[in-house]
Amino acid sequence: MFWFSNNHAYPIGVDMGDDSVRVVQLCSNGNGVSLIAGGSENRPAEVKPGSGEWQRWAIEAIRRLTSNGEFRGRAVVATIPASEVFIDHIKMPKIRDEKGTKPQDMLISRIKQKLPFEPDDAMIKYIPTEGDNALVIATEREKIDRHLAIYEKANLQIKTMAVWPAALANSYVRFFGRRKTDIEAIVMLICMEANCTNVVICRHKNPLFARSIPIRVTGLGSEQDDEVMGRLVLELNGCRRQFGSMYRNAQIERLIFLSGQRVDKDVCTAIAKQLEMPAQMGDSLAAVEILMGRDGPVVDRRGCQVNWATAFGLSLS
Repeated sequence: MFWFSNNHAYPIGVDMGDDSVRVVQLCSNGNGVSLIAGGSENRPAEVKPGSGEWQRWAIEAIRRLTSNGEFRGRAVVATIPASEVFIDHIKMPKIRDEKGTKPQDMLISRIKQKLPFEPDDAMIKYIPTEGDNALVIATEREKIDRHLAIYEKANLQIKTMAVWPAALANSYVRFFGRRKTDIEAIVMLICMEANCTNVVICRHKNPLFARSIPIRVTGLGSEQDDEVMGRLVLELNGCRRQFGSMYRNAQIERLIFLSGQRVDKDVCTAIAKQLEMPAQMGDSLAAVEILMGRDGPVVDRRGCQVNWATAFGLSLS
């Protein structure tokens, strides 16, 4: 493929969820972004997430998805399921004259009682945001090691293990936040997955707030759907209130739904109406040029029900 010599290929982005794995690779074509290769596979219903059988399925699924010859290189930027990540928001500790005291140590002392696992078993990262606020992200070392083993056995080379809030912010900035007015705008990104709704409030590429809500709306029309949507709206309002208490002079300008064609537009419209906020749809797949593979387009855009937002953001890292 002679086009490839004039294009810059990004790493392979691997979005490993509880229920599926999505693998993509993007490239910069000088005028925008193209999709080199991509694929997804759903977890078999009989395979329990996080089990040894799940790990073996993940290895084989990634091997299958990356063996079609369209992918370039073996470098990977990956993330782990939102359900395996603990996120908290705290005020940055003020360190005075204590010799040898590190911000990381102070943060751990503040959040260790909140962690759903032993602090000694955790990998903890903090991201200073604005003012004296910080986003704290923690995961069990054992789970990170398990994911690293998956990629090693799938014959891929981990460039970095990223976090899903940053990946969603990457997708927003690259595809939907390119105007000058977007640089200072604060937006709420809403990404509905198979078993959860991931929320990021960011100022351009900088996440300020993140939360994974274990709710997903499937549609409209039934009492059950309306009840689930009502619960989700309450949770989203809770995110907005918590954000407002942390950043008192900041205002969220609009909602951006990043689930692509996976979620019906009417669902997003109904949520935005209940939240009484302006909103826009953000379909990452529609924002890129899809290249032709040996057997046609590397991903078929028509009726695609796969949510690519996180995987695209990982490849762009």
